[in-house]
Amino acid sequence: NRDDAKDTMAKAEALREKEAAAYGQEKSDSETNIAAIAKAVAALEKGAAGSFLQSSAASLIRNYAMEKANIPDESRQELLAFLSGTQSAGYVPQSGEIVGILKQISDEMTQSLSDATQAEMAAIKNFEELMVAKKKEVASLQAQIEDKMARVGNLGVRIAEMSNDVEDTQEALAADQTFKAELEQGCAAKEAEWEEVKKTRAEELLALAETIKVLNDDDALDLFKATLPGASASLVQVSVSTSAQRSRALQLVRSAAARGGRTAPGLDLIALALNGKGIGFEKVIKMIDDMVANLKTEQTEDDSKKEYCEGQLDQSDDKRKVLEQSIKDSETAIDEMTGLIASLAKEIAELEAGIKALDKSVAEATEQRKAENSEYKALIQADSTAKEVLAWAKNRLNKFYNPKLYKAPPKRELTEEERITVNMGGTLAPTTPGGIAGTGIGAFVQIRAHSGREAPVPPPETFGPYQRKSEQGNGVIAMIDLLVKELDKEMQQAEVSEKDAQVDYEKMLADAADKRAADSKLLTEKTSAKATTEEALQAEKEKKTGTTKEHMATMEYISSLHADCDWLLQYHAARKEARASEVESLVNAKSVLSGADFSFVQTSSRSGFLARRAL
Repeated sequence: NRDDAKDTMAKAEALREKEAAAYGQEKSDSETNIAAIAKAVAALEKGAAGSFLQSSAASLIRNYAMEKANIPDESRQELLAFLSGTQSAGYVPQSGEIVGILKQISDEMTQSLSDATQAEMAAIKNFEELMVAKKKEVASLQAQIEDKMARVGNLGVRIAEMSNDVEDTQEALAADQTFKAELEQGCAAKEAEWEEVKKTRAEELLALAETIKVLNDDDALDLFKATLPGASASLVQVSVSTSAQRSRALQLVRSAAARGGRTAPGLDLIALALNGKGIGFEKVIKMIDDMVANLKTEQTEDDSKKEYCEGQLDQSDDKRKVLEQSIKDSETAIDEMTGLIASLAKEIAELEAGIKALDKSVAEATEQRKAENSEYKALIQADSTAKEVLAWAKNRLNKFYNPKLYKAPPKRELTEEERITVNMGGTLAPTTPGGIAGTGIGAFVQIRAHSGREAPVPPPETFGPYQRKSEQGNGVIAMIDLLVKELDKEMQQAEVSEKDAQVDYEKMLADAADKRAADSKLLTEKTSAKATTEEALQAEKEKKTGTTKEHMATMEYISSLHADCDWLLQYHAARKEARASEVESLVNAKSVLSGADFSFVQTSSRSGFLARRAL
């Protein structure tokens, strides 16, 4: 994660500072020592060895020769003896030999400083590459963190909005429930009032019917004729002609037709029967009764249909709201799952690319490790061969200059055939060792064949009698020892570097394997999550499709309800009032035909009842 990357960067910076400090100290010491040796060489070449031995530079060289110089013990002793001014009386080293030793030490220190500088440059390069890679990793992780935080913020906003929606919905639900309770209470009160109105109206109709029946009775009519003083003083018409009754009934029927405001074939038929004068009142009264019953039946049907329409419209509207909310929820879920699938697809692609890049880096590291191992083996083999050649050369010089130190080569072990030949008194054929210059040491350097060389120049004049130079020979042997130590040092450094590189390579392989396993597991989980989300998305889309179809069917049903019920609901009260007026007129017409006189009857509004008295 990002913290691990930053921790790695901090550790790398601390290690780099430590290495830089160590290199700075080493560089300072080396430059000081090299400068001291340069002063020493210059002083010795000028013949000012005495003044040099009294300087601080001689002290620096003496300390370096005693503690750090990688030179043979003989050379070290000679150099220390020279620098201390305590040479033995038996042998005094020449200044040229001391200069050679100092130059060797200077070359060694210069080479060591150069190697340290190269190692420092390589360390700086590796550090910079590591920091660039880690900074990119931190930037990538920071971008991922910011993206996640933005998503968390967006989800928080959505959650807050949904919480507000829930609160608004709860408030709306509470208001609807309150309105429903008030409506139920008001409807219950109105139903009770309506039942009371119907009961009162029925009682009034019953009282009127009974009154009319009593007043129309023959005995009552005879009694009224005998007891009432005359027709002019009576509120009830004593005698009514058939023509007058027919005219009055026809007037009431036409009034009922006019109040209804609609085409009424039944009223037209009654009016036609009254105009015809060929039909008796009994049939007309029956027609009026049938018409009244028909109007009451129509009103009952209208009331039932009104109740049905209102109930169906309420149920359908509730269903519509539920379906619309379900569609909205499905759309929200589809949008969320679509975004989640896109995010998972992007993360899966990044994981796959990361795994491929990791495999590629492992393959490249493996090839690099093989190349480095091959170079290491070639270096060890070449250095070993060089050491053998130098050992042979040293031994050969010791044979001439230091015979006591000479080591004869081991005798070649005879083969079985050669032993038989010797035992039989035979002579073995001379053998010529191969390898480099007949030393028997294998060579791995290809030497280009010399061709077309020019004729050699005449040889120079010979020198005088040869004198053995043991001092120069020992100096060469010491230089060979220095070279061997340099080779040993190089081989040791190469071995340490090879071990460190192998350890780093194995650690890198283990880390890469762990990361690949973790990424593969995460890839499997995200792939599974993506498949699950896609299935849920498909199911949600199918659910939305079904809900949308059901919503369309519901809207069509609501539209059909409005087409069938809107007119009735709009004009129900007017139609009810018109029917009541028609019934009232028909009842009056029937009363007229039955013998009642409405010349002095008072009428109320359309919603009232007639107050009448029969003769």
